Amino acid sequence: MGRGGQMEVNISALFHRYGQREALCDITLALRPGLTMLLGPNGAGKSTLFALITGLQKVGRGNIHFDGKALASNRTQVLSKMGVVFQQNTLDVDLSVQQNLAYFAALHGMSIKDALKQVGELLEQLELTERLHTKIRDLNGGHRRRVELARCLIHRPSLLLLDEPTVGLDIASRQLIFDVVQDLADKSGITVLWATHLFEEVKPQNQLIVLSKGHVIADGRCRDLLTLHNQPDIEHLWQIFMHTQQKVK
Repeated sequence: MGRGGQMEVNISALFHRYGQREALCDITLALRPGLTMLLGPNGAGKSTLFALITGLQKVGRGNIHFDGKALASNRTQVLSKMGVVFQQNTLDVDLSVQQNLAYFAALHGMSIKDALKQVGELLEQLELTERLHTKIRDLNGGHRRRVELARCLIHRPSLLLLDEPTVGLDIASRQLIFDVVQDLADKSGITVLWATHLFEEVKPQNQLIVLSKGHVIADGRCRDLLTLHNQPDIEHLWQIFMHTQQKVK
């Protein structure tokens, strides 16, 4: 897969409320090329952060800049460099894999021939090459997720956002998707933010952001955080963070 260029995302003093409920509180982050895992339980604010980054929710207080440009003033340009897989499946189940890819490609001014050439190697990695003419409704959840991943990479985005992409999938599909995304991040220089509540999806080499109740409570390379807090694995590290946060509050 070709490169779409690198992107840096800088988030500063970001707040967001839903009525009286504070969903995000003073979030300041820097996302760089490579795979960053965003770990937090349901209700931590992960999906809210994604909604703000993608422009689905308007930023009220704070700033989000993409290579120094604010989304509000460069919306079309910024969004054209994003690839997103949301929690909810957005494929047309009555169309085939290839037809879903073709529709997305057309939105970006690409022919299906060029699109398939662009993601040909990726389709092989995701074990989708033999399923191009299969209707989405005839695919299991794991294969549907793989199609969504391939689809959002057709236009060679610089930023890939994955919101709980493996929820409900079997272990084999989860591992395959993770391996493909990790390989993509390592080789292409794309910036990837992967939201999850699953400890086992966080690997020692990954950049890790821990989010709880709208607050960032840790940000650093996973192996460095494990060493710093003298913990054997991410689950024990999480328990340390939760205990510390409760003491502060």
